[in-house]
Amino acid sequence: MSINISFFLVPKREIAYLPFNCTMRQALESMEHHGYTAVPLIDEENKYTGTLTEGDLLWKYKNTPGLTLKEAEKIPLSDIVRRVDNRPVSIYASMDDLLDLAIDQNFVPVVDDVGVFIGIVRRRDIIEYYAGKRGKDMRAVK
Repeated sequence: MSINISFFLVPKREIAYLPFNCTMRQALESMEHHGYTAVPLIDEENKYTGTLTEGDLLWKYKNTPGLTLKEAEKIPLSDIVRRVDNRPVSIYASMDDLLDLAIDQNFVPVVDDVGVFIGIVRRRDIIEYYAGKRGKDMRAVK
């Protein structure tokens, strides 16, 4: 049986993401509110543009002497160096393509055929699915 990656898709409406044109402070507050350590970034056309992590924000604070939370309201995300970007996968990609990315990413952004961000696949969901399937297979052998 072949599995389509849409089986694992968490739709955009159910996750936190940030517009690329927001500020550092808005990003900090959103990530704190949702409890996420990394969030997808999207542009004005709803296309995936990268991933922002807590580490990216911490490095910006470290490398900007005297930066206050009030001043972070003036810093656009475009001024923050992102050290890692989660590579996206097309909704039509194979499970092998998804798994290749999930090895190194906690979540894999999913885009449609024109690059519009439609959601994510969490590595945890993939592992839980395969762990459950493996458990069923092992019980059948006994």
